[in-house]
Amino acid sequence: MNLLFKEILHNPILWLLVFVPAVFVAEQVRPEAQTMLFVLSVLAIVPLAALLSHATESVAAKTGDNVGGLLNATLGNLTELVITLTALSAGEYILVKASIAGAIVTNVLFMLGTSFLLGGLRHHAQQFNSASARLQACLLFLATIALFLPTVVGLRVTASNADVTQTLSLCLAILLIVIYALGLLFSLKTHREFFGSATAHEEEDNAPWPLTLAFGTLGCVTVLVAMVSEIFVSSVQEAAQEMGMTDAFVGFIVVALVGGAAEMASAFSGARKNRLDLSVGIALGSATQIALFVAPVLVLASYVLGPSPMTLQFWPGAVVMMLLATLTAAMVSTGGRSAWFVGVLIIGVYLMFAITLYLLPPSGA
Repeated sequence: MNLLFKEILHNPILWLLVFVPAVFVAEQVRPEAQTMLFVLSVLAIVPLAALLSHATESVAAKTGDNVGGLLNATLGNLTELVITLTALSAGEYILVKASIAGAIVTNVLFMLGTSFLLGGLRHHAQQFNSASARLQACLLFLATIALFLPTVVGLRVTASNADVTQTLSLCLAILLIVIYALGLLFSLKTHREFFGSATAHEEEDNAPWPLTLAFGTLGCVTVLVAMVSEIFVSSVQEAAQEMGMTDAFVGFIVVALVGGAAEMASAFSGARKNRLDLSVGIALGSATQIALFVAPVLVLASYVLGPSPMTLQFWPGAVVMMLLATLTAAMVSTGGRSAWFVGVLIIGVYLMFAITLYLLPPSGA
């Protein structure tokens, strides 16, 4: 515990932890001040993300970058899962689907691109395991196909046979979960020798935390991030209107960026320390987990929590963006090498999407 207090005292970013209790107090005292709650929740998530980053790096130092990346992606996606389950129970299926699509695109493009950029600014060239990246890209492409099919079928069916899309979505959800589990077995068990780090990473400036402290911090911080994120989501709509942002921009960009802050902190830190395998594992692993696990789980959970079953039918624009993001990841991962300009190119694709959503929201959103 002394290590945790020492880290807080010596890291100015962690001084922002005072906003964590502040946002909870403000929610009770001024629940109508949505813009203030929005700003406070963002300020509270930043230091929590930094803590989650440090704890995850400590675990990755003991378990390896592949397991560390998977762990970070899992805990980071827990925030999105809690948020979407809350929206699911309220029947806000458009918000749920926007959050899913936005998280996939943001992780693949913004998180990966910024990791390449930050790592490239410090290191002339970096290497990562292309086999692991290609596997994640293939899984993402598979998930995009699974989202594309219900979207196409949904556009052709009539009200009399609308249950076709629902049944198809249920079958595809089960199939995606099975494939995701087999993918974990393949990369972490039967063929794990193909997915090690491509280069030896730099020595850490600070010694990693003990596993007990790291796992305890991971658990507590993840719960706090989920609680603060719920306040953020409940206030973001009204705050966005006051700031002139569209619903599509909020769901695809703002919610995804704030919800993935913890993962991004770990990915960016890993890239700067020449641990690009950890960064790639977090970015692509998180997107893969959302597409192949979180989205199908939400479909299954809708049969219990939702007012009606949710389908995997997205609006066409969202599917196109996810497909283009997946193809971009596949192209940049073939060589297993990166430099800062590669990050600029990936971020450029993301900014094109963001500008389009800000100016022209999807008609189905």
